[in-house]
Amino acid sequence: MQQIRHAVETGVLQPGDVLPGIRTLAEELVVSHNTVAKAYSELAHEGVVDLRHGSGAYVSARQGIKPRAGRVRLAQDRVRALVERLQQDGLTEEEILRLIEAELFYRSPAEKKR
Repeated sequence: MQQIRHAVETGVLQPGDVLPGIRTLAEELVVSHNTVAKAYSELAHEGVVDLRHGSGAYVSARQGIKPRAGRVRLAQDRVRALVERLQQDGLTEEEILRLIEAELFYRSPAEKKR
């Protein structure tokens, strides 16, 4: 579910794109068909996908997704630039990852709400 949401938010999946069939995806992920069916159902409830009986699951054409895709792409560009700068400063990928994780994990509740 998170991967599909992320792909929609970043524009990798566009409105109207068809998602893999339940059986196909279940076999690819080595999970139960019921697990995939439930995930698709929850994504449909959230408005991320449209389920069409007998036809499959499609990325929803709802309007609320597009503005987020732009924000996510902008954030991705910012993160890429920051990582490049930190690497130029001599930090390793592991050090950068630990810094980012620490910032997210150890922020105070008030800071997290911003």
